[in-house]
Amino acid sequence: MTKNTLSDRIFDFLKNYPPFNMLSKQELLDISEQVQIFYFDKNESCFKENDIAQDRFYILHEGAIGLFRAAEKELLIDICDEGDVFGLRPLINNEKYMMSAKAVEESIVYGIPITVFKSIYDKNPKVSNYLISCFASNDIQTLHDPKQPKFFSVDENRDFHDMQRVSFTKKPAICPPETTIQNAALLMTRKKTGCLIITENGKPVGIITDRDIRTKVATGKFDSNCLVSNIMSAPVKTFPEDITVTEAQMAMLNHSIGHLCITKDGKADSKVKGILSDRDLLVMQGNSPTVLVREIKRTESVKSLKFIRENANQLLESYLHQNIPILLVSKIISEINDVLTKRIIELALEDMKSPLPCAFVWLAIGSQGRQEQLLLTDQDHALIFENVEENRYEVVKNYFLKLAKKVSKSLNLVGFEYCGADMMASNPRWCLSIDEWKRQFTRWINEPGDEEIRLSSIFFDYRPVFGNRALSEQLTDCILSQVNKNQIFLTSLGNNTLRKPTPLGFFRQFLLEKNGEHKDSFDIKVRALMPLIDAARLIILDHGVRSYNNSIQRYERLVELEPQNKELYTDCIEAFKVFLLYRTKQGLANNDSGRFIKLESLSKVDRVILKSSFQAISDIQELLKIRYNLYFY
Repeated sequence: MTKNTLSDRIFDFLKNYPPFNMLSKQELLDISEQVQIFYFDKNESCFKENDIAQDRFYILHEGAIGLFRAAEKELLIDICDEGDVFGLRPLINNEKYMMSAKAVEESIVYGIPITVFKSIYDKNPKVSNYLISCFASNDIQTLHDPKQPKFFSVDENRDFHDMQRVSFTKKPAICPPETTIQNAALLMTRKKTGCLIITENGKPVGIITDRDIRTKVATGKFDSNCLVSNIMSAPVKTFPEDITVTEAQMAMLNHSIGHLCITKDGKADSKVKGILSDRDLLVMQGNSPTVLVREIKRTESVKSLKFIRENANQLLESYLHQNIPILLVSKIISEINDVLTKRIIELALEDMKSPLPCAFVWLAIGSQGRQEQLLLTDQDHALIFENVEENRYEVVKNYFLKLAKKVSKSLNLVGFEYCGADMMASNPRWCLSIDEWKRQFTRWINEPGDEEIRLSSIFFDYRPVFGNRALSEQLTDCILSQVNKNQIFLTSLGNNTLRKPTPLGFFRQFLLEKNGEHKDSFDIKVRALMPLIDAARLIILDHGVRSYNNSIQRYERLVELEPQNKELYTDCIEAFKVFLLYRTKQGLANNDSGRFIKLESLSKVDRVILKSSFQAISDIQELLKIRYNLYFY
């Protein structure tokens, strides 16, 4: 048989790119035989805005295709490179094109017939989700658009255990119905288990437990030489692998059982995958945030705290694996970090040789101040003590510096590295009386040079963790009174925000580090997270709002304050969640801060989602330019 060389080449190309790499070999072979090949000269159009939808969508083989929208002048929206799909409107909703596509250089494009692909799109969720994400990205849909899927969203108001999946025993003890009760009991003893699943051809037909042996055999109702089929409970209550903790608890209560049989699809006629006991549920709840917090409060040694914080990292990894919403995860981990810091301060105070000389408050600053520190990154903190008489000042300050050094050392032992820039309360610059802090912030606000703005960006995100909160409230009163209508300071903050390097180049490529240790990596902290963090801080300060430190909460508050900008601020919230999630996953995968991402570690889907999220950065910075008359471009 003669080999169709052309379709084979198309097959070899398509198999490397989503969504085609999600198809079976036969599906891809069938599509490859129907693909149409188009050659476009530079500036030649594939389709134009408001054209009637064609009978195909496209994937770029070679060259570059620009996507344009009509405005006062033609506006470049995106540039597709090798492996990018575009022109998806006929597949998604069969409406007229909302933008134009034309070659920005000589290009070869494959046309995928809608009639061939539609059935695959309809029945394969992975394929449809990927293509919808591309459609949303190319069409510049807002991230909060209810018509578009939310890739990282779950109802964040649901109880945590409503979303937490169970962890069950993967290799349960099993035996056929012809097994004697005695042999079954011996098997249960050998396997150290309290239950046994009775199977035929790998499918569950019954279950026996220790209780069955006690109540049915030990009482003399059945002889130990009888078959297990005589005492097993049947039919078996079966459940799917993705059952949640809450669902498992309710199932056990409703059916008055202590074991759940887990099968491949949750049905009794499918293969056994595992067993879940009521004890398993107790163990899972024992590794919950509530239990970890209780252990932290009880512990008497820093070594124990280190072990507990390591457990928190395991929880973090588990939550992300289960797609628990990133905002809920950040709240849980931040609360654990706060309780841990409080306990370390309490232990340090007990270790001090002299009594506390006056009231003080310990401040978390930076990411922990914003409750966005999910990974074990470096320490950022400061200390305020109340005003004391001049002749006591040195003694009091030395006391708190010594206390801060003890706390910082313990935090380091737990896993939080020392701050390379020494933004810690053990630094005399950041361990000051309330009046000193007020004078310092007043100078930063009224004399905003580069260093003052840099420090403001770090310290304005403070949050009281331990001690007298009234001291931090005094400082907040001072800051808001100084910032009020201070256009010079607000403009300086705005220009500093625009100085952050952009995430994408002119041709929509990721901009990578050019040299140094992280050469050819993408800095998701500086290029993606910080622009959104800085913008939220600036606008919330301008509104004179207090007690909102978290970036997402700041944007949520701004939605209330500026309903006319609801769409923009909602986009910023969704984009921030995406960036925070990617950074956290990278950090856990590489056991580091997650700040620098190697592009090869990102799938095509990852890149599409990140690129679509970057639009929120451009939009919020455009608002800042107009509102604060910014000149730094």
